[in-house]
Amino acid sequence: MKLILAVVQDKDVTRLQDALTEHDFKTTKLASSGGFLKEGNTTLMIGVDDEEVDPCLEIIQDNCSKREQMVAPISPMGGNADSYIPKPVKVEVGGATVFVLPVEAFHHF
Repeated sequence: MKLILAVVQDKDVTRLQDALTEHDFKTTKLASSGGFLKEGNTTLMIGVDDEEVDPCLEIIQDNCSKREQMVAPISPMGGNADSYIPKPVKVEVGGATVFVLPVEAFHHF
């Protein structure tokens, strides 16, 4: 048995959960935040049998798209702040960060 932890951008989580449910994968949803943009994201916990890992990963990959987003960089400290106006830059966001962990035991009380 494996535990899949998928950290997903909030924009993708509903579509992903629907697809996982459609294929009989049960998920536990945790609100989380962090990363480069400090934006909200969601961590899904998915318990699967060993032979279900690859199909589950395919569903995650198919439903978590990467995209570009314009962000304003943080202005540097010090100096004359009025003389520096940061220009927005494109960064890649989205997709999923996925961890597959072995499960020694599973109990449901």
